[in-house]
This record gives sequence, structure tokens and C-alpha cells, in this order.
Amino acid sequence: MLAVILVVFVIGYLAIALEHQIHINKAASALLVGAICWALYAIDVSNLLPMDRVPVWFADEASKEQIENIPQHFLIEGQLLGLTGEIAGILFFLMGAMTIVELVDAHEGFALVTNRIRSRNKVKLLWIVCWITFFLSAVLDNLTTTIVMISLISRLIKDRETRLLFAGFVVIAANAGGAWTVIGDVTTTMLWIKHKIGIVDVMKDVFAASVACLTVPLIGISYFLKGDLEPVSHRGNEIEKDIKPWQQRLMLFAGICGLLFVPAFKAYTHLPPFIGMILSLGCLWVLSELISHTMDDKTKSSTGVLAVLKRVDMSSILFFLGILLAVGSLGKTGTLQNLAEWLDRTVGNHELIATIIGLVSAVVDNVPLVAAGIEMYELPQNDRFWMLLAYCAGTGGSCLIIGSAAGVAAMGIEKINFIWYLRKIAPWALLGYIAGIVVFLLQERLI
Repeated sequence: MLAVILVVFVIGYLAIALEHQIHINKAASALLVGAICWALYAIDVSNLLPMDRVPVWFADEASKEQIENIPQHFLIEGQLLGLTGEIAGILFFLMGAMTIVELVDAHEGFALVTNRIRSRNKVKLLWIVCWITFFLSAVLDNLTTTIVMISLISRLIKDRETRLLFAGFVVIAANAGGAWTVIGDVTTTMLWIKHKIGIVDVMKDVFAASVACLTVPLIGISYFLKGDLEPVSHRGNEIEKDIKPWQQRLMLFAGICGLLFVPAFKAYTHLPPFIGMILSLGCLWVLSELISHTMDDKTKSSTGVLAVLKRVDMSSILFFLGILLAVGSLGKTGTLQNLAEWLDRTVGNHELIATIIGLVSAVVDNVPLVAAGIEMYELPQNDRFWMLLAYCAGTGGSCLIIGSAAGVAAMGIEKINFIWYLRKIAPWALLGYIAGIVVFLLQERLI
């Protein structure tokens, strides 16, 4: 049955990649794969989840009814419900971040930023956008930063092909920026929580590699990117609004503070990030309701949260749900753990293993891969394997559009085609990934 699950996953993965060729929305394919993989797992759970893999505490606490079929109950209560909770936290976080960004955009807050970016030169603008993304994702996280920056470039760039190119490089920059801080990417956060890396140590050891990961692709694409951008005119379906400058400034400031508040809230309360995001969204919602009393009826109807919620792309949320369920099924059946152990047996070299894990994370979720790596090795804190794993797991996902949360968000917002990204962005992402590893290894040997 495990072979059947893998076949279903691969077929679903191909359907997502060939979305435009087969004319089936990627969200539908992802939902089908996620549900079918779990159904197949449940059907053959007695073989896929033998009793020696059920924790002792679960068997001890099982009721008389559950004892008769402990693997089935553990699948539901110990695995699926736990995974659903993790996925729900990611989806709530994503919905909250997208709504905040849309709310600021509805009040034309981002126009205060875009109007101050005078350069129309493609190369110069790409460097500006990418480095803002790089440092912002280190403070926030790569998912939120990608949503914010793609919203910005949509107001700066009219040509769709150029806009998609910028969006692809935003994904590279966001993942590179998130890799060198413990709050910038979920994998570095995991390593930090498990006491594998230190806050200052990871910044010191991974920063140069992350810079190389972005700089090398930027230098390369600069030789091919020529000309200036066309001015962006207002879209035809936009409603004309009478928004005062103080309202723009207030919502932009509140939106940025709300997003910056999330990692600080998590560090102080240790609650999941989506709680902080919901709190920020609630505050901005109340603020928007209060300032709406100073607007005319036409503007009020287009800037309210209820109007903004209609613009949040729910198909992207459902796609995220499906793909995380599908990958989660591979993790819960032990497939990813077996992959990690196989790598340890056949490869042996820790640096090479970290490099391969990073590349594999472009295909499957990096969270279970890193979790498996954490369980595999008993190495001291700040060992260079943990540092390289933080870099590789954080940046390797850029090699495919669905290899990271930032890529999935960009794919949903800008409707980026999987094959287009594979041809236009993936080679640059891979080049930057390798460059970062080279810089990391050189730094370790020189210092």
C-alpha cells in the first residue's frame, strides 16, 4: 500500500506541475492527493503502522474499545488530528497575513512606498526589491514578507512577464533572508527550539551563505535584464477612492507594526504564530472600522474588511491545505524518516546529507525532513551540521515553486506556472543555493 501512496503522490505532483496543460486547478489536484493518501494509509494502517511505532503512553491511555484497534485510533487521534492542528495554524496565519496586506492595500498604504521608488530601471529596481525582501524576511518570516513584497511589485510593474520574474526572485530573497535568523523560517525556529542552534550563532555562521544565495543569482540575471519599466496605470476594475494621506499613513504604519508584532508575540508568549497574526488582524479590523466613519460611503464600501475578505484568494489556501496533507501522510507513514536514515547509511558525509535534504525539501515539505534530521543525530549545539542544515532547508525550497511556503504564496497570488518557474527561476535559485554552500564551507575552513 505504501507504494500505491507514493504513486498517488507522484501523479498528484505531476498534475500540479502541469496545471495549465491539463486545465485542472492545482488546488483541486492537491486536495484529491491529500485526501486519497490519508484514505489509503487508513485502509492499510495495521501494516503501515505496526504496534512498535505506537508510543507507549498512547497504548497505556487507550480505552477498552480502542485497544482492539490501537493503530487506527493512533492514526486519527495521534497523527491526523495533530497534523490538522499544525496545518490549521499555518492556514490561519496565511489568511491573516493576506487579509492584513489586502487591508493596507485597500487603504492605498503601499502607494506611500511605491510612489517613493523613483527608479524605473529593471536591474536597479530588482536589487532594491530583493534586498528589502532579504532583510524584512529575517525580521518577519519568509511567508509574510513574500505576501507583502508581491503586493508591492504588483503596483510597480505593469508587464506580467517582468512581474513574474520579480516575484520569482522575491521567493529566492525571502527564503535566503529567512534562513539566517531563528524567526525567519520555520525550520530554523525548529532547530532553535530543539536547542540545536543559538540565536547569535546562526546569524554569525549562516549570514554570509544567505547573502551569497541571493547575490549570485542577482548578478547573473542582471546581465540579461535590460531596459526600463513602463509606468503602471490604475487597473480598470479599481474603484476610485477618496482616501486622505493621514488614513494611508495610519493604515500602513498599523499594518507594518501588526506584522512585526507577530514574531515578538510568539517569542514572549510561546504561543503559535497564528495567534499573534489573528490578534494583529483584529486590531487592524477595529482600526479600519473606526477610520471608516471619516470616509464617504463609496470609499467605505471598498475599504472595509468585509470587502477585502472577498479579495483573499481561497484557492491558494485550499491548495496549501491539500499539499500539506499529502506531504504529512508521507511523514506519518515513516517514509520521510526512512529517507533520512537511508541517506545517513548510503551517503555518510554530513555536509552532503544537509545539501541533499535541502534539495529534497524542494519536492516535499522541509519541516518533516528537518524533524527527521533532528531525531537522527545527537550532535552538540551549534555543530556545523545544524548550521548547514538551517541554511539548506531554508533555501533549497526555492528551487521549485511549491518547495517553500513563500513559493506557494507567490504561486497563488500571481498565478505562477510551475513549468515557467522551473525554466526561468529554478536555475538561478539552484545556482544561488550552491554558491551559499560553497561560501559556508569556505567560511568554516577559514575561521
